Amino acid sequence: MKQADVALLLFLGIAVWTAGTVSCGYRGAAAHYRIAFAVAPMISSLLCIAILHWRIFAPARWAAATLLPAIPEMVSEAVVLSRLGTFMPRIHEASGGLYGAFLFATYAIVLAIAAAVTLRAPS
Repeated sequence: MKQADVALLLFLGIAVWTAGTVSCGYRGAAAHYRIAFAVAPMISSLLCIAILHWRIFAPARWAAATLLPAIPEMVSEAVVLSRLGTFMPRIHEASGGLYGAFLFATYAIVLAIAAAVTLRAPS
């Protein structure tokens, strides 16, 4: 994998994380935020798959390519979840578990798809 691809994937991971976090933080306690929490993993997963297609990564590299944006996102989410009231004051602290569950579902879905594609790729 080229260094430019590594840098791009890291940047896109931080950009997607920032957009999602700001969006969820802004929505806050809106009545439909639970729907947004449920839909976000699907949108994020499709976006990650689209990025891999756009950059034309070989299927054998999907698992490694998917880890590059996912790792900084997961570290950032751990920080946000540990101080939810500070970083996302519009979200009720009691919703932190639901928010975290959908976030980790997103990472699990994306990484599982990438692993399946990689494992099915010819060696």
